[in-house]
Amino acid sequence: MSLGFQYKNENHIFDEIEGRTPYLEFPLLRQTKVVKHGFSTRLGGVSQEGFSTLNLSFTRGDKEENVRENFRRIGEAMGISCEHMVFSQQTHTTNVEKVSKKDCGCGIFSKQILQDVDGLVTDVKEVCLVTFYADCVPLYFVDPKKKVIGLSHSGWRGTVGKIGKVTVEKMQTEYGCNPKDIIATIGPSICQDCYEVSEDVIFQFQNQFHKKYWNQLFYQKENGKFQLDLWKANEIVFLEAGILKEHIAVTNICTCCNSELLYSHRKMGNNRGNLAAFLMLKEEVK
Repeated sequence: MSLGFQYKNENHIFDEIEGRTPYLEFPLLRQTKVVKHGFSTRLGGVSQEGFSTLNLSFTRGDKEENVRENFRRIGEAMGISCEHMVFSQQTHTTNVEKVSKKDCGCGIFSKQILQDVDGLVTDVKEVCLVTFYADCVPLYFVDPKKKVIGLSHSGWRGTVGKIGKVTVEKMQTEYGCNPKDIIATIGPSICQDCYEVSEDVIFQFQNQFHKKYWNQLFYQKENGKFQLDLWKANEIVFLEAGILKEHIAVTNICTCCNSELLYSHRKMGNNRGNLAAFLMLKEEVK
């Protein structure tokens, strides 16, 4: 089954094993050999109507049993047990939380206790970090030397607040990571051509990003609105945080351009499901 995404380079690979729920991966992360990871699509689930079919949100009005089955299916495809998953409860902050084995099941089998959190980090094997999307930007971080991972949700507020840099700093302070060792990727999300914003949003980017970057980040249209590039903004944040350019992979898959295969708030409004990003350190082979 071909997923048919619009793409122009090899920054992504598609798991298309027959009979399994498909998902996206980054070759750059796979090459580290220390993590399991993925990004979901709309395909391969049991949800119906506007949630069709792989909705991964319990909070949008879908049937709970459908959402649980969807998690089971994509977890099985990636080789990750639902019992190992830890959810963030996102509020467009730059709050990043350290999690451990005790947090496993949070949000899926137990009450959501990680509230007001948009980023997660851990050094514990078989703790699967999970964050949620429908146009915002998933940020993946892997330190293969220290065996530390991070996963953060970055909408325009998180991007202007530089949650990518905050996540790297959390990995440094909690685990002693060196930014030069970190492999980082920017996942499927809304592209600049689809992302129109107002002038007040642009003012905030002008305040937080050097003027030399403005032409790369946004341009104004005749209607007075702006087109904003969250992919480029987060790449700049990664570089400012000390991550090496050769250790960065940037998506070229837009959620809005591919709304038949990915949920997009800008395209679909509130009658939709949610996508999810997954990242977990592998258990060491003895």
